[in-house]
Amino acid sequence: MPNRAIHTDIKVVKMLTPIVVNNDTEAAPATPLDCKGYDAAEAILSVGVTGDTLSGSVKVEVKAQESDNGTDWTACAAADVDVSSNATASAVSAPDANGIICTIDDNAEDDVVVRAGYKGSKRFYRLFPDMTGTHTNGIPMSMIGILALGAQLPVQD
Repeated sequence: MPNRAIHTDIKVVKMLTPIVVNNDTEAAPATPLDCKGYDAAEAILSVGVTGDTLSGSVKVEVKAQESDNGTDWTACAAADVDVSSNATASAVSAPDANGIICTIDDNAEDDVVVRAGYKGSKRFYRLFPDMTGTHTNGIPMSMIGILALGAQLPVQD
């Protein structure tokens, strides 16, 4: 039987503790992935069912961002991110000029998992859920990151 365990080959990072997000401030404490010593990084954002009516003026734009120092963030280039999701209603795509990989502006688009693999050269990487409009009841979210292809194995948590 093949050995399919990847436990000692990856590092899992809690980027955003499960929370009901109403605004950018609540999503901002997300911990970025520190890619130093790893050749592969993946951020996974889990978005639950919103308590509000989403529209063009009440929405979430998921942005892929990178940084050299973990504080000055810029939008990732399209060539630096591979994206996918588990739902056909939420369209995901390579980052646009603002780093947006997914816009959730309709209630049929929430309850989705968005995966974004980073191929860029910066040390730090994150997904940022940018909230637009008044989210009175909020939308549940959590985020984890996976680092792999480490310079030193086995990976220590």
